[in-house]
Amino acid sequence: MTQLRAGAIPPEGGALPGANLADDLLRGADAIADFMGMKRRQIYHLTETSRLPVFRVGSVLCARRSTLLGWVEDQERRATAGCGQ
Repeated sequence: MTQLRAGAIPPEGGALPGANLADDLLRGADAIADFMGMKRRQIYHLTETSRLPVFRVGSVLCARRSTLLGWVEDQERRATAGCGQ
């Protein structure tokens, strides 16, 4: 499995360099919560309010690591945009 480093920015098109789909895919709320450093309930809340970029395969909640990293960077940009940074 490809090791992710902090600040890894996925290229245009989404996938992390050197990662295949299986490496980039997180399956289940627990896996997403572990990756994000959050509690499972927080993942469900963000999903229910359409604030987290996730999708379902059948009944299983899934997300791409690369998409989540991009989402976090976007949240950071928005938070610091008003600070003049």
